[in-house]
Amino acid sequence: MGHASAELSGRLGLEHTVVDPGALANSIRRFREQGIVLPTFAQLALPEAIPSDVVSALDAVDRDAADARNLFRVHWHNDPDRDVPDRRAVPAYVVLPKALTGVDAPIIVVLGDAFPMIGAHKVLAAYSCLAPRVITGQFDPTRHRAIWPSTGNYARGGVAISRIMGCRGVAVLPAGMSTERFDWLDRWVTEPDDVIRTPGSESNVKEIYDACNDLARDPTNFVLNQFCEFGNYLGHLRVTGNAFARVFDHVASDRPSLALRAFVSATGSAGTLGAGDHLKATYGARLVAVEALECPTMLENGFGEHNIQGIGDKHIPLIHNVMNTDLVVAVSDHATDELDVVFNTPVGLGYLAERKAVPADVLAALAHFGLSSIANTVAAIKTAKLLDLGPDDAIITVATDGAALYPSERAKTVAGRYGGEFGVVEAAEAFATHVAAADTDHVLELSESDRRRIFNLGYFTWVEQQGLPFELFEARRQQSFWTDLHPLVEEWDALIDEFNAKVASRS
Repeated sequence: MGHASAELSGRLGLEHTVVDPGALANSIRRFREQGIVLPTFAQLALPEAIPSDVVSALDAVDRDAADARNLFRVHWHNDPDRDVPDRRAVPAYVVLPKALTGVDAPIIVVLGDAFPMIGAHKVLAAYSCLAPRVITGQFDPTRHRAIWPSTGNYARGGVAISRIMGCRGVAVLPAGMSTERFDWLDRWVTEPDDVIRTPGSESNVKEIYDACNDLARDPTNFVLNQFCEFGNYLGHLRVTGNAFARVFDHVASDRPSLALRAFVSATGSAGTLGAGDHLKATYGARLVAVEALECPTMLENGFGEHNIQGIGDKHIPLIHNVMNTDLVVAVSDHATDELDVVFNTPVGLGYLAERKAVPADVLAALAHFGLSSIANTVAAIKTAKLLDLGPDDAIITVATDGAALYPSERAKTVAGRYGGEFGVVEAAEAFATHVAAADTDHVLELSESDRRRIFNLGYFTWVEQQGLPFELFEARRQQSFWTDLHPLVEEWDALIDEFNAKVASRS
């Protein structure tokens, strides 16, 4: 990172030495009083490395309880059955067959709703942002409020992580997000004022930033913006990347000819796309970024409104490694809304079982697909068609959260688009339109010029709007910038070990 290193570290969460011994001492005291132990990133990436006594203690802990021991469940190896306490050797996934997707290429979907407390993998992103700030003395849980700007799941993850790490968390999210998100927040926040509703819905990210800039005027508010916190990127690079590699290796264990051709993920904050950097380096997989067709920022420098909750829009996240991205795919929120009804109602599931002969285990897995998960699946189908992939060419993607977060949105779709009546004919039409007829429109293989164009769009958000020094913005254009970040994870793990030792010590 060269000349910009010190400033970048201070502004964007990349410190790897103690910057405030007093704040660190306060954290150690708070964690000691509350019996909080931090997992290392290595343990979250390979949960078999978690000490056996810690694992045994988890058997008595509700996965969704506000219990600090659940920090050791902030990984991909939990079972989707929340009544099953055992760790899985391989993260939960489903391989979507041609009967559902219409393409020969197997589409592997890793399930994110098995994560603790929030039922979404964004709790990992929240931990990856806050833990490095604590162990370096940047964040003081006795003084700071953690501010979590998001379109939903990251804010919930931040509130959960804050609460079990002994501090106060504040969720900042658009007022138009699903009712289920706000119901969860109301149960978890310390004070009702710790849920801040900004104007708009999924598309209104700038309004979230504006609210956070106002909050940041109070020095006791510590903003952890997932869109520019490199801990988000690095946590996914190491933990999610390793988990997805393990899933692919498991699928390929009895299919030696299987190759991983693409990793597909909605951009959101671009944290999950960090896993794609790992998969591309390991398997040569192409990295596919997904956005909403109603707001085609990467595809067309466009704007608009959409309802694919969890993927943001109208800007390029600072932690998106644009110059390593290979394709952009846009998916309509009409597809996600309508397929959500197909995948998560008896009528829709009955249609898939009877008319499409989709296996029962795949049908059961669809309950783990939320709106962005469906967008990723449609994008994977479009990618398979564009690249003309065959049965030995796998795509891996992610179900960020599950259907349990969207009953209110599903009801709106049925009432608004189907007049309250959703039957077999409607299910058949939705499936035919959004899956069977999915084509290669709104898919772009990125040239070097395309990458530069998308990268340059970030200038307007980060340099002009948010005041990031230009040289820090520009440094991200080189792949050496990103690879130079990777050793920070090991340095943070060493600091976590030191921190835990001091917490355990009574001297």
